[in-house]
Amino acid sequence: MDEEERIKKRLADMAGKCCRSHVFVFTGFLSVAEQDVFRRLRLADSGMDQAGWALFGGREDSERCMIRFGKEEELGYAEDFPIVCVEMAPLMQKFADQLTHRDFLGALMHLGIERATLGDIIILDNKGYVFCTAVIAPFIVNELERIKQTPVKCRVTELPAAAAATAAVERRIQVPSERIDAVIAKAYQLSRGESLELFRQKKVFLNGLLFENSSGLLKPEDVVTVRGFGKFTYLGCEGVSKKGKKNIVVSMK
Repeated sequence: MDEEERIKKRLADMAGKCCRSHVFVFTGFLSVAEQDVFRRLRLADSGMDQAGWALFGGREDSERCMIRFGKEEELGYAEDFPIVCVEMAPLMQKFADQLTHRDFLGALMHLGIERATLGDIIILDNKGYVFCTAVIAPFIVNELERIKQTPVKCRVTELPAAAAATAAVERRIQVPSERIDAVIAKAYQLSRGESLELFRQKKVFLNGLLFENSSGLLKPEDVVTVRGFGKFTYLGCEGVSKKGKKNIVVSMK
């Protein structure tokens, strides 16, 4: 059984457990690719919708999300997602390394934590904020003491308002057409070959589903996620330049 089939079986088993036991059932944090497997499974198996489900990762537009199986109206009670936010802050900012997403994630993984217990990591003012399961949070708080050469202090807290939602930035770019590979190349300053490689590596998702047709045309409000780069919403074309290129607008996060 390959990895995708294992994910499908696990999700189907969780939905089934929810229906049989009449309790909410939660996955760990799922990657964009794993969420794609779930969405395609929904299209093929109505049991997912019968159980009821919701996706959430700790904030609006989270990339890594949990699935909660269950319907409040059928189960007769409510249950929040078991997600908390842990702040990872240098003890002395003046002498701290400039810490990156990779630094924070590497330090967490070095503790032996499973990736499924960790959601998005947001960086603000050289502090890291990680969404994680409520079960693993005390372990992080007690065990994570250093990132690179920087001593850190961890605590459970609320995500600061300044980081609660990723600000979108509208960009106007020129492309030869509304083909998704051309827009990705221009949006992320890649060559056409590099853009095509992302499709071969199955890193491109359109409206939450894996998308492998590099010549597909975008429509207004389409949301494109490129693993390792981010996401953008295609807002439409504003006209054509004198050289015949399309002036398009994307909202990037």
